[in-house]
Amino acid sequence: MNIKVAIITVSDRSSRGERADLSGPEIKKWAESHAYSVTAETVVPDELEAIKNELVRLSDAGTDLVVTTGGTGFAPRDVTPEATRAVIEREAPGFAEAMRFNSLKITPHAMLSRAVSGIRKKTLIINLPGSPKAVRENLAFIEKAIPHAVDLLNSQVTDCGSSS
Repeated sequence: MNIKVAIITVSDRSSRGERADLSGPEIKKWAESHAYSVTAETVVPDELEAIKNELVRLSDAGTDLVVTTGGTGFAPRDVTPEATRAVIEREAPGFAEAMRFNSLKITPHAMLSRAVSGIRKKTLIINLPGSPKAVRENLAFIEKAIPHAVDLLNSQVTDCGSSS
């Protein structure tokens, strides 16, 4: 299945060119390892309107999956979850719940994640933490559900039940 993936790195320092974006490339590597098409990669500052604008632009362009990295913690400028909630039409809490649940097995700091996931039109939007290690771990926790979610959003699957 060819899933169109867009990546948004949320980082003040990376957006100013003061620090290399290491998490966005991790998402790209993951997407390419699943034969998904990376249609956009962008870096924005930790600013509500900038994040919202990119989420809207990319989801309204017909992207299947928008993955954000960064801005999900407790710092005053961490507003990625608020930006995501402002643009989604329906929540998809299972992704964030699965990431927090499994991450708690690794670190107690996982309970500090405010990441959310949701749907805008036919696009699934998932917030990931900002570190490359956390990106790899969290994608591994949720990757098996993504193709089915995208199929459902694109009306490729009409029956979620099984006969077994």
